[in-house]
Amino acid sequence: DDWHLHLRDGDALRAVLPDTARRFARAIVMPNLKPPVTTVAQAAAYRERILAALRAVSPAPTFEPLMTLYLKDNLPPEEIDRAKDCGFVHAVKLYPAGATTNSDAGVTDLKKCAATLARMERLGLPLLVHGEVTDPAVDIFDREAVFIDTVLMPLLKDFPALKVVLEHVTTREGIDFVKSAGPNVAATL
Repeated sequence: DDWHLHLRDGDALRAVLPDTARRFARAIVMPNLKPPVTTVAQAAAYRERILAALRAVSPAPTFEPLMTLYLKDNLPPEEIDRAKDCGFVHAVKLYPAGATTNSDAGVTDLKKCAATLARMERLGLPLLVHGEVTDPAVDIFDREAVFIDTVLMPLLKDFPALKVVLEHVTTREGIDFVKSAGPNVAATL
């Protein structure tokens, strides 16, 4: 399994998918396209493009794309219900606005997402987190640690049963946090 895969779309999708599918049976597919994948309908269409590209590979490998939604300030809780019910959306991805590639539509304030996060917590749909603050006053090497202190710890205080994966952890602080956070918090490296 590949727990963090960027397939993108179009030519990039067709270039990356064959090698991925030969090595992995499943992958969590990141939703930061242009425009971002914010609805189950968009995830279904993106999944179909992935499967169509897979059918074009010879011989066609067996591969299951595990789809995700892109968390925005205004993502309605009802979309989480649809995600949980559809069977192919497995998580929601948090990108702080401006933190990385195609994150300009990302979250500006987690308070705006409270109802959606509460629904995710209740339904057990994991939140995959790009753990980095975007404040230019924070040194680039400290952005993960500051994110943990100022965003992630308060989030888990407000939603203690929310399943969270801190993705691509790069610091000792990140590893130590995940190890001490409890069974509902995990990480990718």
